[in-house]
Amino acid sequence: MDSPRCDLLRWQFGLTWSLFEYHLERLAPEDFLWEPAAECWTVRRDARGGWVPDWADTEPDPVPVPTIGWVSWHLGWWLGVTTDHVCGRTPRERADIVWPGPGDAAIAWLRGLRDDWLSGLDHLTDADLDRAATFPWERDPERTVAHTVAWVNAELMKNVSEIGQLRLLRAASPLRAGE
Repeated sequence: MDSPRCDLLRWQFGLTWSLFEYHLERLAPEDFLWEPAAECWTVRRDARGGWVPDWADTEPDPVPVPTIGWVSWHLGWWLGVTTDHVCGRTPRERADIVWPGPGDAAIAWLRGLRDDWLSGLDHLTDADLDRAATFPWERDPERTVAHTVAWVNAELMKNVSEIGQLRLLRAASPLRAGE
């Protein structure tokens, strides 16, 4: 569908994703679970071998520093659920988002989520962008699907920055030499 507003939002997403690719191409599997502080949120193996993110229904104080693995799971969670909403699919629950593990599997998963999101944007018209948002503001009639798409871009920018900064800190860490 042809929507100049959606084209602009899609361009912004693509620009941010291109900055993400810089880091994705340089991530090593061991980067994903590196803990930069004593208080960290990460993803851990459960008894069945799956990956489960640390989580609290009420944000702790102080907020734990996330690992790259946790941020990548978080990105996959909100982007996947937002895509479900925009595409009219039944949204998945947080516990149903399965992180595939560190390394190439996580990178391929994230790229697949990107492709799914962009495919969903392909079908949006200006009328679709003007509809009331069902996520993340399901109770605010003032927020539209256009607000949701803009929020995705902002959230992606934040997560890309976090992953990039964590990758750079790990690369510069004197502790890395002793691993």
